[in-house]
Amino acid sequence: MSTTSSSLPKATTTTIITTTASTSPLPLSTASTRTTTPLPITTTTTTARLPTTATTTTTTQSTPPSITTTSTTTTTPLPTTKITETNTTATQTTVKTTTITTTMRAASTCKDGVKNHDETDVDCGGAVCPKQCLPQQGCTSSSDCASNNCDKTTKKCLKSKWDKWKQNASTVAGENGEGQQLNQLNHPFGIFIDKKKNIFIADYDNHRIVEWKYNAKEGQIIAGGNKQGNLMNQLNSPTNVIFDQQSHSIIIADHGNRRVIQWMNQNQQILIDNIDCVALAMDKYGFLYVSDYKNNEVRRCKMGEYNSEGIVVAGGNGEGYQLNQLNSPTFIFVDEDQSVYISDKDNHRVMKWRKGAKEGTVVAGGNGQGRNLNQLSISQEIIIDDLSRIYVADGGNHRIMRWCEGKEEGEIVVGGNGHGSQSNQLNVPIGLSFDDEGNLYVADYNNHRIQKFEIIL
Repeated sequence: MSTTSSSLPKATTTTIITTTASTSPLPLSTASTRTTTPLPITTTTTTARLPTTATTTTTTQSTPPSITTTSTTTTTPLPTTKITETNTTATQTTVKTTTITTTMRAASTCKDGVKNHDETDVDCGGAVCPKQCLPQQGCTSSSDCASNNCDKTTKKCLKSKWDKWKQNASTVAGENGEGQQLNQLNHPFGIFIDKKKNIFIADYDNHRIVEWKYNAKEGQIIAGGNKQGNLMNQLNSPTNVIFDQQSHSIIIADHGNRRVIQWMNQNQQILIDNIDCVALAMDKYGFLYVSDYKNNEVRRCKMGEYNSEGIVVAGGNGEGYQLNQLNSPTFIFVDEDQSVYISDKDNHRVMKWRKGAKEGTVVAGGNGQGRNLNQLSISQEIIIDDLSRIYVADGGNHRIMRWCEGKEEGEIVVGGNGHGSQSNQLNVPIGLSFDDEGNLYVADYNNHRIQKFEIIL
């Protein structure tokens, strides 16, 4: 505090000490005697008679938890002479700091702009808002981070561990050329990898689903394999297979038979009939999504009501390239918000349809068929990672691409070295999957094999 000398003896100016508020996520405005805020406040004022001790106003404010307000009380001897503002002598000031912590009910949303509940940072982390913290936001464990990668030293989320892969792959299934033996494949289509790194393959031209266990030299038939046909124990050019966690069964897009069929311990049930299905997906609520190749739409069916028509959640407005249309949709992916990503094959793009939307947005490609980094050619399977990055099997360009939503162009992840059978080449990649370690698996359609590209840590 500054002191000014004057010819007037013992004249003192009243010292005003402003109240200081602690840093918080909310834009709280603080003044010396009153705080302006959208929340209701209670003000208590202590008034003293001269000469005595003056106490500044102390304001107690209701605020969200974890916000601390500091009030400051100043004790100043007051003179008995007239107070003159321009002439002062030095006075001794004692500052007492009191910390007041207020508690109120935590908000019930992870999108309120406040660090509440057990969040590790604003609107993310903890048991209420897990898997939402972005790089450099606070975390206590990897489960707080969208990248599943928390630095234990800095307590900050890091970028996704999935960044780069070795460019030379190893063949993990079907390295014995085209054929129908158990150690062979014939145009593998859709694939998925389970927790044990077992590979489930829609073996298109062998009309079967094959499970290839981790490090096995051959696969085993788990559905079909009884020649091409439309009997309940037969398949006809299956294109996709997914695992239903609730029923512990597999669900197959039996493309040539125009049906979606469920297999459980060699028992079969037709879930949806008369549909030109190519790909399947299931959301966290158990709803089944099916792409209808010829009707240019994606349908969603409720659990236990598969025989109903379901509802159209994307497309359904005829063949075309407008934002409310699709042209031969193939693979689909459903995220945590029930947004549907669609490989719009003959439009050479990937579309994102938010839940309830009447049209989609282009998130990859959409600049005509081509090989430039802003183009795709016959897009196939798609996967979205924890950072919302889009991986696309770019079939006609013999490469796997990665796109960040909102970017004008993507980047080549693997392949892109022309079509061929070398370890760094692909020949019409279609299926795409990751294991829990981030290794990338590709169904190399015309090479009749499954390629594994190891992640670089």
